[in-house]
Amino acid sequence: MTDPHRILVVEDEPDIADIVLDYLRHSGFEAEHAADGHAALEHLTGPRPPDLALLDIMLPGIDGLEVLRRARRHTDTPVIMLTARVEEVDRLIGLELGADDYICKPFSPREVVARVRTVLRRSTASAAADGTAGGAPDGPLVLDEALWQVLLRGTPVALTPREFRLLQALVRHSGRIFSRAQLLDMAYDDTLDVNERAIDSHIKNLRRKLRSADGSEHEWIRSVYGVGFSYDPPAA
Repeated sequence: MTDPHRILVVEDEPDIADIVLDYLRHSGFEAEHAADGHAALEHLTGPRPPDLALLDIMLPGIDGLEVLRRARRHTDTPVIMLTARVEEVDRLIGLELGADDYICKPFSPREVVARVRTVLRRSTASAAADGTAGGAPDGPLVLDEALWQVLLRGTPVALTPREFRLLQALVRHSGRIFSRAQLLDMAYDDTLDVNERAIDSHIKNLRRKLRSADGSEHEWIRSVYGVGFSYDPPAA
């Protein structure tokens, strides 16, 4: 029997935290609580990070977006943001920093549990893919789907789970042009509350990380005006 997934709930309102913790525990998860940003960072960057974090944006000390920004330097732990701030800029900032999903307040605790299961399922499926490299073994870019690692000319490239899934899809179908809507479907289980332009933030991050690892200005992901994006490795 496998150990239950460990979920970190970062919420400064005790009543909300208690309800979410109770629902998670009754659903078979091991749930921990952090009431502020500093405590959240200790959990996320410590020697035994959680399997997933529910992270409120409005926190005392360090807000949730800053927690996410700092945590992403150390971990790819899936993160679901909890927010009452529904402005599009907040959503895009969070996605650009590596959030895996959003839940807007007020929410149903059952919805929270369902979203947690969905993100964990998607994350586990990506990590336990068939184990074959997504790129040619002798090519410059290699995706190890078993270990969920990316190497570019031998240099590791740290990607969030969502970025990995997008790059995986693009590399598997090199040269094929994907629309934003198609990429959105690949990256999100529920796209009803996510703008297609969120894909632009993910693509921007992928390009920056690949250029940094490659040490060149080559655009590994090509924009096709009015259509979408495609994987464009450099000529041999």
